[in-house]
Amino acid sequence: MKMFITKCFTVLILVFALSSSVKKKPSVLIIGDSISIGYTPFVQNSLEDKAVVWHNPGNAKFTGNGLNKIDEWIDQGNWDVIQINWGLWDLCYRQPSTNDLGKRDKENGVITTEISKYTTNLEQLIKRIKKKSDAKIIFVTTTYVPETEAGRFEEDVKRYNNVAKGIMLKHNIVINDIYEKSIPIHHKYAKAIDDVHYVQKGYVELSKLITNFLEQELQTL
Repeated sequence: MKMFITKCFTVLILVFALSSSVKKKPSVLIIGDSISIGYTPFVQNSLEDKAVVWHNPGNAKFTGNGLNKIDEWIDQGNWDVIQINWGLWDLCYRQPSTNDLGKRDKENGVITTEISKYTTNLEQLIKRIKKKSDAKIIFVTTTYVPETEAGRFEEDVKRYNNVAKGIMLKHNIVINDIYEKSIPIHHKYAKAIDDVHYVQKGYVELSKLITNFLEQELQTL
């Protein structure tokens, strides 16, 4: 009996030692619009041995929507990294009476979020995230917009990205600036010449920009 107890005790020690040596994979929350929805599956696949990657349910849309739902999204897990992006929806002009899918109309529509409000919303979002989580925050810049796009102006992307980067630097937030790199990807793999979205190969290429950056940041945790 004494030998049996000794063996059981030894097994328990080994199990405990092995379980303690197995490091829990870090958890990554990606919050973003349809562009991030497109590349997230490829990021998840690339990082499956290094991290658990999750995307917020549905489309994060514009910053105002983010303020309404950020607490709910963060409460879904215990995150080590939270990657965020808002911009593509915020700078979009929409007109309810237009027949275009998404009601996009940069000639007669109204911009979703004025740049001054975008600034305020991002400030509030950063403060809310920091209040609810100790996760490392990464901001990803908005991708390329073709000038022929129905509801967005190409120059607005640079303006909104610059404002966002200024806020992130102010709050010591890590920035993954993919805008310039997204331009050749869009020219080669755009869903259409007047569309901000991509075919699958385009999302694969974008995912590499996200994966490589996340891998570097995960090493600092």
